[in-house]
Amino acid sequence: MKINKLDHISIAVKDLDAARKAWEPIIGKPGPDDLYTDEPEKIRVARYWLGGIGFELMESTAPDGPVAKWIEKNGEGVMIVSLNVDNTRGAVKELEQKDYPFIPAPGGGKTRPFRDCEFAFIHPGKTNNVLLELIDYRWDELKDNQ
Repeated sequence: MKINKLDHISIAVKDLDAARKAWEPIIGKPGPDDLYTDEPEKIRVARYWLGGIGFELMESTAPDGPVAKWIEKNGEGVMIVSLNVDNTRGAVKELEQKDYPFIPAPGGGKTRPFRDCEFAFIHPGKTNNVLLELIDYRWDELKDNQ
């Protein structure tokens, strides 16, 4: 498995608007570089590019969403560390052979769609209570935000 870079870090928050007010003065941006809602994952995200790495604030859009459940169990804070890989499916296959458990995607399987790529989550029980994500997105958006 080839890791290209640290892709992004995601912070689970209860209130995205309040979190933006707290973080934007610190990171020196008046607003997110990418603001989106991912309905299948039940999240609303504000992503900021910091030196070519994403810094995300994530709010659950549903009480039963993964971010809401994470906050209930762990509180607000770092939820995901994401590694950019050449091929998510290949990385999953390789790590499964090394006994890394993956969280099933909604609807089954290990990988989940995002824009023009796929991502997968290694169960945090194997990675020191960090939800480790593998993603093979190319981030063309960076060309305008570095």
